[in-house]
Amino acid sequence: MKRTGGILALLLLATVVSVLAFAPARIERNLNRVEPLTVVADARATALHASRFVADLHADSLMWARDFLQRGNRGHVDLPRLVEGNVALQVLTTVTRSPHGLNYESNAADARDDITLLALVQRWPPRTWGSLAERALYQAERLDGFVARSQGRLRVIRNRADLESLIAQRGAGAETVGVVLGTEGSHALDGELESIGRLHQAGFRIMGLQHFFDNALGGSLHGTSGAGLSEFGRAALAEMQRRGIVIDVAHSSPAVVEDVLAATDAPLLVSHTGTYGHCPGPRNIPDALMQRIAARGGLIGIGFWAEAICDASPAGIAAALEAAVALLGEDVVALGSDFDGAVTTTIDAAGMSAITAALLARGMDERRIAKLMGGNVRDFLLRSLPPAP
Repeated sequence: MKRTGGILALLLLATVVSVLAFAPARIERNLNRVEPLTVVADARATALHASRFVADLHADSLMWARDFLQRGNRGHVDLPRLVEGNVALQVLTTVTRSPHGLNYESNAADARDDITLLALVQRWPPRTWGSLAERALYQAERLDGFVARSQGRLRVIRNRADLESLIAQRGAGAETVGVVLGTEGSHALDGELESIGRLHQAGFRIMGLQHFFDNALGGSLHGTSGAGLSEFGRAALAEMQRRGIVIDVAHSSPAVVEDVLAATDAPLLVSHTGTYGHCPGPRNIPDALMQRIAARGGLIGIGFWAEAICDASPAGIAAALEAAVALLGEDVVALGSDFDGAVTTTIDAAGMSAITAALLARGMDERRIAKLMGGNVRDFLLRSLPPAP
């Protein structure tokens, strides 16, 4: 019996080790797929893309068990692929709670959270198992570790001076990539205003208010309540504004967006989305509300996945960008890929020139392309980030 028990214990241990070793890669390959199309950027598109400041407003890469400094064989974003795609600035967001199935229609506030399981399988520290704030802080620590090992190739952008320095470096020919850190929803606050200060100290400069669930701040676009800002949400918004944090309403209910517009004059971010008139569906808020955000000097990041733009090909991304320009104006539209966010795309970060080529193919002029591919993000952050440390 003892021998049998020992064998069973060894088999169980082997099973656990196997899960911990191979499950993270298998999970990510299933969720962050690339279904590539053959797109060749001609000499004009290649040269134009290489000469521009390229920026993307949303990727969830810090959630996954990969070395960001090494070129991966799964997922969408890492430093080598950003360099290959000539991406100068990448917003990286921290996912702390996400429902099984990622239902855009409706998710109960107590629905099963897949990030808890992911944290266990990827061996995140125990402090992250029960605290969403600790999950965000742990991902920020991972970023700091990558920056420390990058030999200057990767840097965190915390203020306007940092961004101006990055722009100068890129202008001088450096391949340095800047990262702005954000939250994928303020579930990461754990319902405590004090968490805003902790996250700000850790480098967070963009905060999404909601993700897939209603939360303590108010209703999600994919929740059940349809509610606006709660009293806690109003207090959190005021504290974020006091600290100069950019507010992202990409997953917020229309009622929350209305309340935020009424509560602040600051320009808002919709980091990863589509426009409803171009691609009707539960992922996109009404066009009239998007126009109000744009009129305030906000910034709208157009996604790269079908549920947001109806066609995930480079030509489809270009069409979605052009539709957004027609609706909102050329100064407020940008790229918001949602790379590594459990979406299927046709390009990864290395393939960003395919969008430049597709925009040229539609007859868009080079000046406007430069704005959409990153100039608008650069200018928005120069206006929105705090001026100095």
